[in-house]
Amino acid sequence: MPKGDGKKQRPLGIPTIKDRVVQMATKLVIEPIFEADFEECSYGFRPKRNAHQAIAKIRKESKKSYWVLDVDIQGFFDNINQDKLMKLLEQRISDRRVLKLIRKWLKAGIMEEGKLRNSITGTPQGGVISPLLANIYLNTMDRLWEKKFSHFGKLIRYADDFVVICKRKQEAQESAQVIKAIMNKLDLTIHKDKSRLVNIWDDKDGFDFLGLHHRKFPIRKKGGRTFYIMNHVPSKKAMKKMRTKIKEYTEPRHKLFMDIRDLVKGLNRRLQGFKNYYQLSPMGKKWLNRIDWYVLTRLNLFNNKKRNRRKKHAKFQDTAEEVKYLLVKLAS
Repeated sequence: MPKGDGKKQRPLGIPTIKDRVVQMATKLVIEPIFEADFEECSYGFRPKRNAHQAIAKIRKESKKSYWVLDVDIQGFFDNINQDKLMKLLEQRISDRRVLKLIRKWLKAGIMEEGKLRNSITGTPQGGVISPLLANIYLNTMDRLWEKKFSHFGKLIRYADDFVVICKRKQEAQESAQVIKAIMNKLDLTIHKDKSRLVNIWDDKDGFDFLGLHHRKFPIRKKGGRTFYIMNHVPSKKAMKKMRTKIKEYTEPRHKLFMDIRDLVKGLNRRLQGFKNYYQLSPMGKKWLNRIDWYVLTRLNLFNNKKRNRRKKHAKFQDTAEEVKYLLVKLAS
């Protein structure tokens, strides 16, 4: 499937129904065993943990810290060393049948244009058990950091995406060297173009993490004093993705047979999902208002096409009032 940039492709190993059932059964058995070893800094694909908790930790740590090491691992799922992963599994699993089964899943390979390509490294993306295996592999980094290098800064990881929040620039620079050394031990590579050091002292710069842009925005208090508070707003990439999803839902010509009420109902489900995830701070609402405006524009285009109006953007106010009435009616 195409990656987010649209230029490269991500290989997916989609298991059959039988394999998915067996993978889920295996996951349910071995996950509690490894969950006992996982560190607090890991939030991705774990029971009772989610992205919002990771973001809340960023907000808390940013109150006394002013430098962020934003790290991106290059082709993480494709480059996991399978032998090292199996050794980590063998430390906690003694049943040879289970280990043999997991190794077979790792060696399953990828089908490209009808030809099977055997996988020497990596875990098959798309498998039920893949996120757990990824967490097991990167837990080595988590443990090393918490045991020996936590004085440099706070590590916050969600699957293969992670940041290190530090108080001083020197600590952030030393953290970068430590992370690089750990990645070398794990046979992984840091993406130099996507990894960077960010100063979050004020609103001059921020960083993207988990689909949100994190930056300290100015808050003016009485007496003219200005404070910089960490806020989380949808990233440019996330905004573009939202607009694309809305356009793909409203643009097809076969949708012109639908009543606008049904179209609004379908859009509501998507917009509610966006709101639940992205509106974490008052500042985030301003960004989502731009999506609301885009939705009105798309619905106006839909209305004009449906009525065969020559001017695509005519009667905008009428559409806005109609949508407002429908939303009130649906809410009641």
